[in-house]
Amino acid sequence: MTNAADFLPSELGLEGLREAVEGCRGCELWACASRAVPGEGPPDAQVMLVGEQPGNEEDLTGRPFVGPAGRLLDRALAEVGLDRSEVYLTNVVKHFRSEPRGKRRIHKKPGDEHIEACRPWLEAEIAMVRPAVLVCLGATAAKALLGPEFRVSRERGAFVPSPLAPHVIATVHPSSVLRAPDEGRRRDAYARFVRDLGHVADRVRGLSELG
Repeated sequence: MTNAADFLPSELGLEGLREAVEGCRGCELWACASRAVPGEGPPDAQVMLVGEQPGNEEDLTGRPFVGPAGRLLDRALAEVGLDRSEVYLTNVVKHFRSEPRGKRRIHKKPGDEHIEACRPWLEAEIAMVRPAVLVCLGATAAKALLGPEFRVSRERGAFVPSPLAPHVIATVHPSSVLRAPDEGRRRDAYARFVRDLGHVADRVRGLSELG
């Protein structure tokens, strides 16, 4: 079966990876997406945040986390003292999976086959950036990277052992905060999300003091 490994550039580098992902035909999602959305951030970022897949605005712009969930993430990062420009942002799946609803395209969760087909891109990004802290945003990213038995609801906000990076942690995807049914629960969900990212910021500061 074709997957992203067939489209990886022979000489790896983040710029080459970003160019190559545009031509990926490792699964069928490319056919209905506007473009691929590669990761974004400095090649020496200490922190890598991994979400599920691009959304509608990301699909149109070609940049990760620029829609409503991305703006909420930016605000939360700023609150804990992390600068978006200093972290690496990417997704498990690089094309937007959607279904039409009238004139709109509605998010549809990627299947296991899409995650597996796209895995080589993410593995290459992790290998090149070599983040000190890797953050899984949401259940799809956490299960893809930490295994199908991992439960964000049970283990969010705690660092877990993983060969992927020295420090690995999972929290919810920022889109889940936006889906909270009322203002009070959105406020509580956001506060807890910020608290989780605060653990990341504390760990980064601790590493800086050691280094």
